Amino acid sequence: MTVMGNQIRAARALLRLTLQDLATASGVSVATIIRAEKVDGEPTMTRANLAALRRALEDAGAVFLPDGGVRPKKLGETGTSQ
Repeated sequence: MTVMGNQIRAARALLRLTLQDLATASGVSVATIIRAEKVDGEPTMTRANLAALRRALEDAGAVFLPDGGVRPKKLGETGTSQ
């Protein structure tokens, strides 16, 4: 499942992460994250950067849903997406 720009934006807000927090956790630049978050669809970026953002957000507690939504991971929940 591809993560969309609006999901990145929503997950970061849900988790109360700053741009710098996400940049540090993912290794993706703040400028690249800003560009990705402005897109409602699939952001134009390298697969490696998109995977790094997804991994960092999932590690921080986000679950990306197949319908395009995002929710916080439930206490004790394992895995990353539904």
